[in-house]
Amino acid sequence: MSTDDVSRRTFIRTAGGAAGVAGATATTAGTAAAQEEQPVWPSGAEGNVGSYEDARGESEITVEVGAGDQGLAFDPTLLWVDTGTTITFEWTGNGGAHNVQTVEGPASLDSGDPVGEEGATYEYETSEEDVGITHYHCVPHTDVGMHAGLAVGEDIETESTGGGGSDAVFVPQGARALSVATFVAMVSTLGLAFVFMKYGGTITRDDE
Repeated sequence: MSTDDVSRRTFIRTAGGAAGVAGATATTAGTAAAQEEQPVWPSGAEGNVGSYEDARGESEITVEVGAGDQGLAFDPTLLWVDTGTTITFEWTGNGGAHNVQTVEGPASLDSGDPVGEEGATYEYETSEEDVGITHYHCVPHTDVGMHAGLAVGEDIETESTGGGGSDAVFVPQGARALSVATFVAMVSTLGLAFVFMKYGGTITRDDE
């Protein structure tokens, strides 16, 4: 067997191994990117819309009251914020008269009597006393699933999910960069394999 044949086969095995490792790395990165940490919500808190928003780092956030096709939901339904965040509950005018009231949990949400006026608002600023997870609802529509959850602070139980309530897969910036770098490395490796196979290096043969 010629030396160049051995060298080429060795190179191809090495290139294939490198491409395989790169592909596995990309797959692992994609799997990790699809994972997301969410609070462990109380049973019943995931209401009619079921949307989730991690608003930590934001000083203000708005929650629609009367969201969804029937106007019988809160959106976002599940919300995670820091202490000191101002939450503005804003009425859409859909689904009849609504209010915001705590079912269980540390936050004392209470907007008062139900109202149906579009543009009505109720503001609540979270504090250290609200740290944890609160389940709240609309009293007139509690039986039809108008429930929601509010997580405040960092000292709460979390679990890994497949990306939350959104249909989009969450991919961190670092994972995207890793995927691009992996693709470039794979293409470069296969390109070098092609050149080596076509032109080779210094060819010497062992006569048998």
